[in-house]
Amino acid sequence: MDTTAFLHWLQDTVTAKDQATHKRIIRFEQQSDYQRFLHEWAEASANSAQLKAVKQIQLIRAISCRLPAFETLSRFAGRVWIENDRRISVHAAPQKSFSLEKGIPWGVQHVKAPQAWSTTTGHRVKIGVIDTGVDFSHPDLRHSLSRGINLLNRSMLPHDDNGHGTHIAGTIAAANQVQGMIGIAPRAQLFPVKAFDHNGSAFVSDIILGIDWCVRNRVQIINMSFGMKTRSKALLTAITNAYNAGVIVVASSGNDGKRRSVDYPARYPQTVSVGASTRLRRVAPFSNRGSYIDIYAPGDKIVSAWLRGKYHEMSGTSMATSHVSGAIALLLAHKPGLSPAEIKSILKRSVQPLRGTKAPKLTGELDIMRMLQSLER
Repeated sequence: MDTTAFLHWLQDTVTAKDQATHKRIIRFEQQSDYQRFLHEWAEASANSAQLKAVKQIQLIRAISCRLPAFETLSRFAGRVWIENDRRISVHAAPQKSFSLEKGIPWGVQHVKAPQAWSTTTGHRVKIGVIDTGVDFSHPDLRHSLSRGINLLNRSMLPHDDNGHGTHIAGTIAAANQVQGMIGIAPRAQLFPVKAFDHNGSAFVSDIILGIDWCVRNRVQIINMSFGMKTRSKALLTAITNAYNAGVIVVASSGNDGKRRSVDYPARYPQTVSVGASTRLRRVAPFSNRGSYIDIYAPGDKIVSAWLRGKYHEMSGTSMATSHVSGAIALLLAHKPGLSPAEIKSILKRSVQPLRGTKAPKLTGELDIMRMLQSLER
């Protein structure tokens, strides 16, 4: 491929002022073409503000940038692939602010995490939470947090300006049993990856950059409490590469109450796809369900950490996903080195049956004690 010609085309296109543009992802077929392009781009972008705005996404041999809406890159066909850089949203809506009841949240209790803590607390297992960031000053999270990364502003910490990421982080690994709440894996290490803005919205390219960061920083679990209706080849490639690198990706199924459909990326087989259940061990009415779901976990009226040291009650498959990510941290601290395929198999064979006549028979609800006991069989 003539990477110089491609770079000239890119420079002309990103500097054109008279066309409406959309965010796009361009993936290179060959690693050699990509490396040559990056070398030339690094030199050219030193003198071009527009080229500096082009982001490289090494994990999938790609770049992201704004391009005219109908650009197809036909002259470079077969050497590069292009797709729209779509928006993706977090999977929950806040319900109400809460003064926390002292003790252990119902979901943490329900999946039997406390019974496991004499055996495993998730000690030093690294969990990437790709979300809206986290409240670094929250007393229940201070002992669990590592620096992470802010993909929207790399010069800043991944501070949460929405609340969703803090809520997810609390369920996974809050550690303040005396005054506040405790999460599923209180000794795990959380790495907040801020890809989502204050509205709970992100571009696929930023999520892929988040996955890339997690893989390079040897994170063992990635929590993805978000989804979209359309498939993205770029996102699938990123998740597959993470899976092949030994990273387990846990994804929420979506809150549309659908019986035979789940959102992406949970629909991809390389993820653990999570649906939401209630206190009564039934599938939550809002949860997507069906054969694509690997496991259900508490997702209805979940109280967890919130901004400014507060607590919030939320419902959604997002909340269910954080329970499963915490459970996997307990598993990996107890038995390090399990592959993503082994973890998924252990989770699926150790579930509790759900209640209700319409309950899915092929899967069930997270049960941490059964999960740990299944290792001894």
